[in-house]
Amino acid sequence: MKLNERSLAFYATCDSPADNAGFLYKRGERHTAYHRRWFVLKGNMLFYFEERESREPVGVIVLEGCTVELCDSAEEFTFAIRFGGAKSRTYVLAAESQAAMESWVKSLSRASFDYMRLVVRELEKQLEEMRRGPAGGCGGCRQSPASWKPKPSGPERSPERLLALPTVLPKENGCAVWNNAPGAHRLPNTSGCGRHDSEGNLRPPPLPPRRRASSSEAGSAGAATAESPSTFCQLHQRYGREVARLQQDWLERRHGPRL
Repeated sequence: MKLNERSLAFYATCDSPADNAGFLYKRGERHTAYHRRWFVLKGNMLFYFEERESREPVGVIVLEGCTVELCDSAEEFTFAIRFGGAKSRTYVLAAESQAAMESWVKSLSRASFDYMRLVVRELEKQLEEMRRGPAGGCGGCRQSPASWKPKPSGPERSPERLLALPTVLPKENGCAVWNNAPGAHRLPNTSGCGRHDSEGNLRPPPLPPRRRASSSEAGSAGAATAESPSTFCQLHQRYGREVARLQQDWLERRHGPRL
């Protein structure tokens, strides 16, 4: 595998986001001493520098065909990057804390293209299962969007239990009457004088009899309607006298004629 040093150096130091970065202790290949290096993980390439401000990396590890595992060593928080093959090198690294070690092991284990390939296959499998429908269902049939209906969040209520909403109330003699539709809300009878029909339902009180106007009153009413609105005071006085006369007649019938 041929790598261009300039391209790698530019990729390692460019402003592209890194998957992980931090100081690690790297054990030498010939000498077993550990050296503190600045590591930067980008994709499947692990770069390491002598210092954090270094312009060029000292080396790079391509994370393909390898495994990341913990190892026993005199140093704490050590892990190793092992490649398959008899003459392949094993990189032994040590973190500064337990949390840093776990973070690096997780990041390095997910950096290879083999891992990404497995993730893509698993996602494709899940997507195919979602397209076919739930297991044990209708054998892979799909439910059309038009036939889908949202499930009610609360308990279902039958139409018979739903309270009948009042619509336009019927009117008689210019006054609205009670709604006697089945299921309509009725106030409890507290007067003790309510009446019930044959089915046991409470009936409304009877409407007062409609008063029929006499011929003279009808004539006066017709004349009043023909007058202009400016004669309101005259109409008020006219009907006021009639009310006073009716009140006087009622008092005479109750207490007798005045002497």
